[in-house]
Amino acid sequence: MIKKRRKITIVGAGNVGSTAALWAALKALGDVVLVDVVEGLPQGKALDLRQAAPIGGFDVNICGTQNYKDTADSDIVIITAGVARKPGMKREDLIKINAGIVKKVTEESIKYSPNAHLLVVSNPLDVMVYTAYKTAGLPRERVYGMAGVLDTTRFRTLLAEALNCSVDDVVACVLGTHGETMVPLPRYSTMAGIPITKLLSRQKINEIIERTRDGGAEIVRFLKTGSAFYAPSASVIEMAESVLYDQKRILPACSWLEGEYGLRDVCLGVPIRLGGAGVEEVIEIELEPDERESLHKAADAVKGMMREADKFLKEK
Repeated sequence: MIKKRRKITIVGAGNVGSTAALWAALKALGDVVLVDVVEGLPQGKALDLRQAAPIGGFDVNICGTQNYKDTADSDIVIITAGVARKPGMKREDLIKINAGIVKKVTEESIKYSPNAHLLVVSNPLDVMVYTAYKTAGLPRERVYGMAGVLDTTRFRTLLAEALNCSVDDVVACVLGTHGETMVPLPRYSTMAGIPITKLLSRQKINEIIERTRDGGAEIVRFLKTGSAFYAPSASVIEMAESVLYDQKRILPACSWLEGEYGLRDVCLGVPIRLGGAGVEEVIEIELEPDERESLHKAADAVKGMMREADKFLKEK
């Protein structure tokens, strides 16, 4: 019996989506479908990627489309669609626009792939995961978001630079939201098993934490007309790989909470076991009182945005 190839749909053929398609192809995770509302954009990028296959050494099918019928029977749908925040745009404006986009994308995706996992990348991340979760009506195990993996890889990179060591020797932990209320945990971050609190001064660690929180904005300041896409796309494919190969990686991700960490009915970044069933377990680690307070403040911020999203979604 011939085993069916895995199928990965990526909605949004911008820099993050198209680069994610490249990472997925290079890792041979499965056939890739790029979806975008802009006529010709996903088709052109898919063709370009296919023509790189003989050199890249990957042998997967890659197609671009505006029609969700082409995404049917996907194993995982990665949602990168949405608009970026522009000068003068309020947070509420971004939520209103992107909540509508994510809602529509989710409806179309689930219509043709009812058994798929939904991996959300669109911003504001935590509330967009909530939008997809509420719209899809799927178990929480199959709707989750990429945030902590990206924040952690930025944290690890900066720690490795400060420690003058390989990034492979640095393990880090970041909880909370993807933004100002993220909660990096130096106590759970190590170099070759040695806590970084034993290797770096408190001042240096605080500097690295602040730069991690500002990671995306720092890149925007350099680029001026764009935002990060290499690290975000690599992060989302690391998550997809853990699902598709049932690796059961312990990764920080945005998940719907049902009492963990004393939090309920909110999407927030926490350590999870990510495998073939999706979010197979929320890992609860012991937090100091100040860390727990920071995590609960992050949850309050997300709940405020969730209420805004609910208001806008009712208008649709």
